[in-house]
Amino acid sequence: MEKFICFSLVVSVASFLFAGWLYSWVKKQPSSNKRVAEVGQLIRNGANTFLRKEYTVLARFAGVVAILILLFLPSPIWKSNWTENIIMAASYIAGTFFSAIAGKIGMQISTIANVKAAEAAQKGIKTSFLAGFRGGAVMGMAVVGASLLGVSAVMLLTKDTTSLLGFSFGASSLALFAKAGGGIFTKTADVSADLAGKVELGIPEDDPRNPAVIADNVGDNVGDCAGMGADLFDSNVASLAAALVMGFALDKATGNYLNTAMVFCFGALGLLASIIGVATARIGKNGNPTKALNSSTYVTTGIYIALTTVATYLFDFQWRIWAACIVGLLVGVVIGITSDYFTDDSKKPVRFVAKASRSGPAFTILSGVSYGMLSVLPAMIGIAVASLAAYKLCEPIGDGYAMFGISMSAVGMLSIVGMIVSNDAYGPIVDNARGLVEMGGLGEKALEVTDELDSAGNTVKAVTKGFSIAAAGLTVIALLGAFMSEVNEAAEALGLGANYLKGFDIMNPMVFFGMIVGAAIPVVFSAMLMLGVDRNAQRMIAEIHRQFKEIAGLKEGREGVVPEYDKCIEIATIGAIRELIPAGLMAIIATITVGFIGGVQAIGGYLGGNIVSGLLFAIFMSNAGGLWDNAKKHVEAGNEGGKGSEAHKSAVVGDTVGDPFKDTAGPSINTQITVVSLVSSLMSVIFLTFSIF
Repeated sequence: MEKFICFSLVVSVASFLFAGWLYSWVKKQPSSNKRVAEVGQLIRNGANTFLRKEYTVLARFAGVVAILILLFLPSPIWKSNWTENIIMAASYIAGTFFSAIAGKIGMQISTIANVKAAEAAQKGIKTSFLAGFRGGAVMGMAVVGASLLGVSAVMLLTKDTTSLLGFSFGASSLALFAKAGGGIFTKTADVSADLAGKVELGIPEDDPRNPAVIADNVGDNVGDCAGMGADLFDSNVASLAAALVMGFALDKATGNYLNTAMVFCFGALGLLASIIGVATARIGKNGNPTKALNSSTYVTTGIYIALTTVATYLFDFQWRIWAACIVGLLVGVVIGITSDYFTDDSKKPVRFVAKASRSGPAFTILSGVSYGMLSVLPAMIGIAVASLAAYKLCEPIGDGYAMFGISMSAVGMLSIVGMIVSNDAYGPIVDNARGLVEMGGLGEKALEVTDELDSAGNTVKAVTKGFSIAAAGLTVIALLGAFMSEVNEAAEALGLGANYLKGFDIMNPMVFFGMIVGAAIPVVFSAMLMLGVDRNAQRMIAEIHRQFKEIAGLKEGREGVVPEYDKCIEIATIGAIRELIPAGLMAIIATITVGFIGGVQAIGGYLGGNIVSGLLFAIFMSNAGGLWDNAKKHVEAGNEGGKGSEAHKSAVVGDTVGDPFKDTAGPSINTQITVVSLVSSLMSVIFLTFSIF
């Protein structure tokens, strides 16, 4: 086992070195436009200010949670070996730290790459694409390298999988609040800029007269880069932790630790495949950026399959477990393709919604919601097929291997997460680049290039969100298995017998109670986040109206007249920090309450309801939001009446509804279901020994 952990550490270090080379390449790209540099600096300063304030709040929260973990987990300190509680608290702090670093790296590179991609657009699409993609790849390599490094280090130092759950909880809790806070910030600014600018005044998207335009660009970095970096760091850590909990429990019976070794080996090979995939990514002089991004994903997938096949043969791993892993990976790719169908502006759904917009915003909303709902079916079927196939493939190996197979399917789906993060981070970078081109007056050619790159980014972001949500689905199913393992281990130690918990019967009133409450939590969680965006956006729109009214010559674009950008950034920052805690805290408190009321049976039902409801909402909101965004861009490209038409105004309304769907609530739900699953596993002993019923 140790040699595979060391191999993981080596590959992690290699990913950081590669990230360093990519960072250096991006920084070396020429940038000389003074206006672009000024705007880029404003975006960088705003992003750093928000992240500093957000992390200050989250550091206090993490400190309080760490103290509670020290006192009560894995069991009350006065009833247990106090060193276990110290290790758990330290693991939690390490998880929050690594997650914060992942977010910070993502934000830093994105605020550099956006300037480079903008200026490169004057020369053509090739260099501009590479600046955006390689900027995103810095985050991809750093995020996955950090997650594998953290998990490997914790396992090497502690030899305890329960501490891995503490590390994963630290990563998940910070990611939950970072994604929620960043999502509220970015959509506050985006919605406000669109409604006050495009709809009310009919000015272009990134017009420098709009007071919210800099806040909008800042939001792309703190929400889609820093927030998503922390989010996918959490997903990868959680999938590895769940697999290691079950694999380690199975290995203790045999003493050969082959399953644990397989998890580390496959995790490291996934990162290695992503490094190769990123290094070989190219686009022709007049190439298609969407095709280039998708091709890189397919290349990475093929490399991973080849590497794991060789590893399984050489190290005598179970071929059935390998097959479960590959099933997860392939289903993830298929889910990505279905997300592409519902969000790509060359496909029927987007064009239908764009056409419907000619009849007014009501039809934009109605058609977008309908297609968003339809998009849920293939993704949910994919998750169901992956989990069922993995279960049946691994069931014949022996007791406990069926759930371990599902966990390895999740590992497989997230195996190429380095490439997924790279593609995802590319989106907000080129979105920012498009804004910089317009504000810097770099010309129509550069604007056309960045529009094409941005459209590809929107499509790919929808694909990667679908991929990460599906992976989260499999991960939390695996975490349900980890919860059962933790309960059974505790039950055996307490003399309640082995295999105390074999499953959950929905006819059991405690299970049914938990399931109903669990299903409601993602709905309430989403509502709280979107209401946060609503309240904050209203405050910002009022500020935009004030500036246009009070600053003479601003609306007319008089030379030398500049909006008070910092006022909008301040509103978005204060509002996001105010709103980011309640929703996440609600989910955690609800989990603990259900556990104390109904014990482990109620928690089992709660997790099942939370998983199904959460996945439905997350997929629906992610795809519907991406669809509305690209329908707007399809109209802006000159279709259905083009910019300024009634169809355009309707499409902008659809986009503003879709923004908090796809960038605030939707991607935050997968983190929410991971957090409540980890809270359940960490408190399993307490729920087992104390409950009202």
